[in-house]
Amino acid sequence: MRVLLLGADGQLGRELTALAVERGLALAALNRAATDITDPVAVAKALEAHKPDVVVNAAAYTAVDKAESEPDLAAKVNAVAPGLIAERCASAGVPLIHVSTDYVFDGTKTGAYVESDPLAPLGVYGRTKAAGEAAIRAAGEKHLILRTAWVYGIYGNNFLKTMLRLAKDRDRLTIVADQRGCPTATRDIAEGILAAAAPAVAGSARWGTYHLGGTGVTTWHGFAQAIIDRAATYTGRRPEVAAITTAEYPTPARRPANSELDSSLFERTFHFRAAPWQQRTVEVVDTLLAKSPVEAS
Repeated sequence: MRVLLLGADGQLGRELTALAVERGLALAALNRAATDITDPVAVAKALEAHKPDVVVNAAAYTAVDKAESEPDLAAKVNAVAPGLIAERCASAGVPLIHVSTDYVFDGTKTGAYVESDPLAPLGVYGRTKAAGEAAIRAAGEKHLILRTAWVYGIYGNNFLKTMLRLAKDRDRLTIVADQRGCPTATRDIAEGILAAAAPAVAGSARWGTYHLGGTGVTTWHGFAQAIIDRAATYTGRRPEVAAITTAEYPTPARRPANSELDSSLFERTFHFRAAPWQQRTVEVVDTLLAKSPVEAS
């Protein structure tokens, strides 16, 4: 199976690349410098050059707050580009796996979101990601859209690494406690993508949209406390993790109060379930603080 990865420099792209190496998988990892995903000619050339069996689009504009002041750029990357990629994949007869987000929902649902729940994004980021999903669906049938949430791992910038950095010199952290979701490790997303890629290539996949979130639900405050507790076993530091409300931490973009994703459809279809978020949190903190040889900046 030959995989073409777009967005190789992101935290998920780097995780997927590392997993492909670990498994001896043929993967061509292209970053923005190598292929401009907003340029249909560049995307077509990448497909022709690498002749993949499946394309994975892990590229996105993910600066949620900054998107409010850069709506055109966010739309170009998150809405227009996925449609272009999907069109080129459809023309080449190659299936596409695209990564989307919980931000397509408004967070007002009481329970976990399922794939068929109505979309109601709160801000520019969510609206552009929802538009990207729609563009992919319009381009052709052979696609898998995987929505995930609260992404973290050893690569790039994310909430877990921010907590580790702040805990080095702060005695008190104030963390929002009235937003809940499923922290999802990049390792699980990468493994889920590969689990879905095989049937996609074989032509036996059930095409459409799926949720792929970490197992278990917590708040940002609960997630932060788990990170700090594990880090303390290495650093001896245990700053206070104080709970605050969303209203006490205003941001340019509104966040969903509920980002819980029901991933049971993905598990039933592709026979993969993400690990409990607590387990993955321990593993990621251990990797980062035990000074793993893995480059984790």
